[in-house]
Amino acid sequence: MTDTSPEFLTVKELAALLRIKERKVYDLAASGEVPCSRATGKLLFPEAEIRDWIAGASSGTTTPGPDRPAVFLGSHDPVLDWALRQSQCGLATYLDGSLDGLSRFRSGAGIAAGVHIHDADTDEWNIPRVSKLFSGRDVALIGFARRQRGLVLAPDLVGKIGKPADLIGHAFAARQAESGTERLWGDLLDAAGLKPGDIPVAETTRSEMDAVLAVASGTAAATFGLEPLARQFSLGFVPVIEERFDLLVDRKAYFDPPMQAFLAFCHSPAFAAKAKAMPGYDIADLGAVRWNG
Repeated sequence: MTDTSPEFLTVKELAALLRIKERKVYDLAASGEVPCSRATGKLLFPEAEIRDWIAGASSGTTTPGPDRPAVFLGSHDPVLDWALRQSQCGLATYLDGSLDGLSRFRSGAGIAAGVHIHDADTDEWNIPRVSKLFSGRDVALIGFARRQRGLVLAPDLVGKIGKPADLIGHAFAARQAESGTERLWGDLLDAAGLKPGDIPVAETTRSEMDAVLAVASGTAAATFGLEPLARQFSLGFVPVIEERFDLLVDRKAYFDPPMQAFLAFCHSPAFAAKAKAMPGYDIADLGAVRWNG
């Protein structure tokens, strides 16, 4: 009999095969955890490789430390971004989301990645995803900050919005699918019994600053953002959750001059003063080893 099964699976087909939501499939693809192709402009999953992956095969490898470029990947954080510049450490940045950062780090595209990925099953930050992807690898997860995240509101909505459901009908500045923020926002909507389409998206923004700027400029009425940026622009803020922002670091690169210059600056009085001036930002765990590969 001729095998008529498709060579590639769609997002919907893979979700059905794995018995998960389609949004979870996008997360798996963005993190590099599942083999996929974007050659046609949409996500397709090679069925043979998917079967191997389900059976326990590994998808993707980590490039050894010496071949890694001096690039900082992952999620945008205003203090991290400032410190990388102010320290004059020479590290370039490609900050386009936690899941994007893990995928690029896994392929050897940088020496470190900032991440804030919540695991709903354990209520833990970063360690479940990082340990699953990088167990046995020459990497470590280092503490950087705890941050207050919540609803950032236009001034005319202050006192009128207290929870995600109150945003129905108000234009929202979303984040890209590869960001830890958008993943967490989706979990909150699920918990509230809401669908993404219930809250209209005014635009998709690719950094914490851009999301808050959308509200400050009037493009959007609200976003799911950080308290210090909301306060900086005199916007309303409703706290929702305290999150962990950690740094996944290649162990060899950790001891190289660029990373050492950056870390030394992070323990300077100037850095401490900057963090102290940011409401909802706590660096008490800075430098603590959260997980060791």
